[in-house]
Amino acid sequence: MFDIGFSELLVIAVVALIVLGPERLPKAARFAGLWVRRARAQWHSVKDELERELAAEELKRNLKDAQDALRDTEQRIRESTRQVEREFEEFRQTAQANADALREDMQSALADPAAAQGEAAPSAAPASLTDGTGSNAGAPAEPATPLPPPDHGDDALATPAPADDAGTTGDLFAPREPR
Repeated sequence: MFDIGFSELLVIAVVALIVLGPERLPKAARFAGLWVRRARAQWHSVKDELERELAAEELKRNLKDAQDALRDTEQRIRESTRQVEREFEEFRQTAQANADALREDMQSALADPAAAQGEAAPSAAPASLTDGTGSNAGAPAEPATPLPPPDHGDDALATPAPADDAGTTGDLFAPREPR
């Protein structure tokens, strides 16, 4: 700090010995040492306080950065949640529209065979399901073509029935081997 060498310290000691004399020199040296110790202690105190303040500022800055990152993450999560809610609502509306269209298709499919037989108008549901005054009100409509009788023989479980037309599962899977 002051760049004082050994020779300069020796000159200062000789001058102090001559000026103060051998009786007061030890007291003066103790007094100077005391002030040097106090100065060093004060210097270290100021240095430690500055380091604590810098550490506190750094901690505050890190805390602020973490809070900003948390806010950004929270904002992204909220945006993602809104987007998912919008997509879900679109999906729900699409599914509802598809269900309505399917319901209309089913009603028109049920109404068409009835219209061909002269039981109901094409846009209405079959009379057997909607007419409360008829004798067969609430009874299910009969199928357009009769179903073949079920075969409960032992062969029916071992091998599947032959496929009548292409595109059935009988075309896709090989028959089972009997055990």
